[in-house]
Amino acid sequence: MSTPDSAAIGAWHAHIYYDPNATKDRAAALREKIARAFPAAVIGRWHDETVGPHTRPMYQVAFTHDLFAGLVPFLALNRDGLAVLIHADSTGDHAADHTDHAIWMGEVLPVKTAQWA
Repeated sequence: MSTPDSAAIGAWHAHIYYDPNATKDRAAALREKIARAFPAAVIGRWHDETVGPHTRPMYQVAFTHDLFAGLVPFLALNRDGLAVLIHADSTGDHAADHTDHAIWMGEVLPVKTAQWA
């Protein structure tokens, strides 16, 4: 198996997971902090139901490589107990990006990869 080339990473996604009944307020507060601190990041819509490979409700934050060094530590310090998945986007291997190459903060959640098999 060949080693992935980090130069293939064009952008990043952070998925902020929450429980719509118990932690959505914390997720909303974090969302507002991200928007203020990183206006170039693109914050996706709320998904109060599971979607795609994700097994818990979430919203996505898309960001470029130049924001990584600021946004990732920001999430580490401000996630308020929420689980966060950070993964490369555009490497061409979606399953590996969401699993083998993933960066987790907090609880590590299962990811459904069958759609990429």
